[in-house]
Amino acid sequence: MEQQVPTFFSAEDNVPKLLAAGAANNPGHVYCRADGVDVTYADLARRVEQASAVLHAEGARPGMHVAVMLSHHLDHIVTFFALMQLGAVQIPINTALKGMGLLHIFAHAHPALLVADDAYEPVLAEVIAERGAAMRVLWRRPGADQSTPAQSVLYAGAPRLAPPAVAQSDGMLRQILYTSGTTGLAKGVIMPDRMLRAAALGSTWIGKVEPGSVLHFWDPIYHVFGTEVLVLALMVPVTLVLVPRFSASRLWEEARANGVTHIHFVGGVLQLLMKQPESLLDRTHGVKIAWGGGCPPEVWRPFEERFGVRIHEGYGMTETSSFSTINPEGKLGSVGTAVPYFEVELVDDTGRKLPPGEVGELRVRGREPGVLVQAYYNNPEATAGALRDGWLHTGDLARQDAEGHFYFIGRKKDSLRRRGENVSAWEVERVFNQHPDVEECALVGVRNEFADEDLKLFVKPRSASLTPQQLIAWAEPRMAAFQLPRFVAFVDRFQKTPTERIQKQFLAPSIDDCWDRGK
Repeated sequence: MEQQVPTFFSAEDNVPKLLAAGAANNPGHVYCRADGVDVTYADLARRVEQASAVLHAEGARPGMHVAVMLSHHLDHIVTFFALMQLGAVQIPINTALKGMGLLHIFAHAHPALLVADDAYEPVLAEVIAERGAAMRVLWRRPGADQSTPAQSVLYAGAPRLAPPAVAQSDGMLRQILYTSGTTGLAKGVIMPDRMLRAAALGSTWIGKVEPGSVLHFWDPIYHVFGTEVLVLALMVPVTLVLVPRFSASRLWEEARANGVTHIHFVGGVLQLLMKQPESLLDRTHGVKIAWGGGCPPEVWRPFEERFGVRIHEGYGMTETSSFSTINPEGKLGSVGTAVPYFEVELVDDTGRKLPPGEVGELRVRGREPGVLVQAYYNNPEATAGALRDGWLHTGDLARQDAEGHFYFIGRKKDSLRRRGENVSAWEVERVFNQHPDVEECALVGVRNEFADEDLKLFVKPRSASLTPQQLIAWAEPRMAAFQLPRFVAFVDRFQKTPTERIQKQFLAPSIDDCWDRGK
């Protein structure tokens, strides 16, 4: 008899309903603390209502694509919920993007409205010109007396006519989240309401988040690990401590000052904290759990011993509603076992399921509908390549032990991850190949002194006068900072396949034989 799988999601639930319930049943609970100001569930609901009226007046309607390029502040949180209340589809924009990567998203998603901080006006100028009359723009322009995260800049002023109520549903499309591809342009992951709630639920499990927990919140809202925290804080009455950005030098001080119990990490974060000078704060901060993904085994125990914080590691991606495996028990080096609403297994190149101990590709299938991406937006080729017979083929390699715990090995395809950001080698190489003095180039991932992945660019130059410094300076305005290679090596030739593809496996992974632009 087939084992009955519990159901974790109801068609009757949705994120706007969670916000309304919190405001009605627990109005005084502090949802987040921003710049020393406590924002309760009731206050958040009021701000969202006001923002919805402003956005509706700007033309936001159900199903409309709305690009959002905002920094990490309270107005961004309010915009996130207000657009859902209006039934609009958000296109979150990584605030580090510029050049071709930015142009691609706007050309592909064709938003009719852009909500952005005016700090990004210069990098958005070309996009706005290209969209022309097809896209309205709502700028967030902080004034001299409205510069703190706790004050609304976008939605202040006289109240506007409330927009008509929008019927909400569990399957409503909420976001198209663009994630870097492996051999092509960034792909838009279609995320309905249920996927946002699944991401939040998985986070509560991996972090052992409970009512009263206090979460240090630096996670960018344009990433799935930012949006999941926003929804999590509605599902469980916790408090988010909003800080503008991650700072290794300030994190423990911020934690102690705000009673933080949980911190989140992605690749590189724990290593940066370990690099900080030893301090009395190392053991007096009050944090109990660090949850996330990308902790190298060699950092795991030293971090726990130095800071008294337990590591809870997991694995996932935007396409799997963030976490697909979690390790809340802290088994050293493991990304854990499958969350209950997913099946996760390892297969070889023929699709044969592999036994424990063998390395294979991770693939994921939903045990209930709506928790796994159903398609990439307007990209049938990428959809067909990743989704086959109900399984998402991740392109990542892992092994499984006899007890069923997974251990992440690396990436099967030409995709890199640097400090929590997916980096498409193809996109980076495409930019550098446009330089007049570059004949061809290849980007690879290398291990740096933090035991994290960094970027090394191999270049075959056309001109002997070209220097790495000149090359990086040329590329800086053309790509996001996280896409810029740290290491540059010039070569006379590349070893290639018979079809003229560069064989990257023969490129030296060392970091002491090349130019280093620094951290």
